[in-house]
Amino acid sequence: MPFPLIAAILAAAAPLIAMGSERWPGLAPCALCLWQRWPYWVAAAIALLALALPARLRVWALRGAALAVLASGAIAVVHVGVEQGWWPSPLPACLAPTATLGSVDDMLASLPAMPSKSCDEPAYAFEWLPLTVPQMNLLYAIGLAAFIWRGAGRERR
Repeated sequence: MPFPLIAAILAAAAPLIAMGSERWPGLAPCALCLWQRWPYWVAAAIALLALALPARLRVWALRGAALAVLASGAIAVVHVGVEQGWWPSPLPACLAPTATLGSVDDMLASLPAMPSKSCDEPAYAFEWLPLTVPQMNLLYAIGLAAFIWRGAGRERR
């Protein structure tokens, strides 16, 4: 199997597993969780594009895919910091809805169209593993980026 295809599959696996964890165990994603997925899709698309490129350009495309994966890791760092209370979330969508004084109709009108989860509430995919989902994503992003970067160097030969 060509390396760019392996890189694309591994990059697409992260958001696909995240989407599956919403359906099967019922984990609710927050806004930062959703933001962490986009760089993986970009990385998968770049890796697939690398399949059609000549070898000298394939290296740079794969390194671009590795950098895209690292972008997800950077968002995960922000997310972990929000979960740990080190800093507030940069996204207004991460704030949990609060009730204000007023009529019931006013409160219902102020609710978002979709239920939102606060980004500072840690979500654990596995009860036996003391890592939150953003922490696992950070580790996966670092490992996958290193794997793709190193594999890109081998593509040159």
